[in-house]
Amino acid sequence: MTDILALRPRAEALGQALPPLLASAEHLAATVILGEHGRRRAGMGDEFWQYRPAHEGDSARMIDWRRSARSDSHFVREREWQAAQTVNFWVDSSRSMAFTGDGNRETKAQRAKLVALALAVLLLRGGERVGLTGEAARPRSGRAQVLRLADALTEEGAADYGRPDMTGLVPHGRMVFLSDFLGDMEGVERAMERAADRDVRGVLLQVLDPAEEDFPFDGRTIFESMGGSLRHETLRAGDLRARYLERLAERKDRLATLARASGWHYDCHHTGQGALPALLWLYRALERSS
Repeated sequence: MTDILALRPRAEALGQALPPLLASAEHLAATVILGEHGRRRAGMGDEFWQYRPAHEGDSARMIDWRRSARSDSHFVREREWQAAQTVNFWVDSSRSMAFTGDGNRETKAQRAKLVALALAVLLLRGGERVGLTGEAARPRSGRAQVLRLADALTEEGAADYGRPDMTGLVPHGRMVFLSDFLGDMEGVERAMERAADRDVRGVLLQVLDPAEEDFPFDGRTIFESMGGSLRHETLRAGDLRARYLERLAERKDRLATLARASGWHYDCHHTGQGALPALLWLYRALERSS
């Protein structure tokens, strides 16, 4: 009886959060028009994909002589890569992600979860294996995985700022990091080093609130982290704006440089924008990292 009572709040919270998140993610994913075969790419397989012009270094046995006979050029017959790829997500669940500068706007966490789940829907439709880092939702394929991911994404962390969880890292796979990346960068750098050691590439999407981009504060202001571990009071907040924006630009540049050095892709998205551009960028950037 005690166990049942303990599970009730969790079940009620899940019942409230899960359907809207799933419905929104499915709707967002549906706005992305994909080809019949999703994330198609050349590789080992049995199915014909396309002809391409022969390049220097292609051996004679690679040439499709029947197709080449119909033109003045040589063509290679490419097959479609059919092995499923593993894509792991780290979606920052720290308290920092609960921030919103406008009560009518999504929090950073809500936007990150929405975009992550919508991307997972697209990848699963393309036959990929998708999961979350950690133990909550190991990489799997199939429609049922969407429910597992949505369930796992309802969890919230206790720390003020997030650090990437690299548990369950799959060698030669792909990763997607969604965070505000406002905490200690050491955790991100170590995670990227571990990924590089295992030939894992991916994308970094920094999710910020417009207030964090613009710093619209002036006069007496109390700045406090969402978890309450950091607090700063000033009588002249406007005087801090230039220095704050400079440090934010330095953080973005550091993330972009780290991504380039690791063969990853970086972009910054803020919650004042629609979610679709972020989803499209993630999908295309992940494809470029394949």
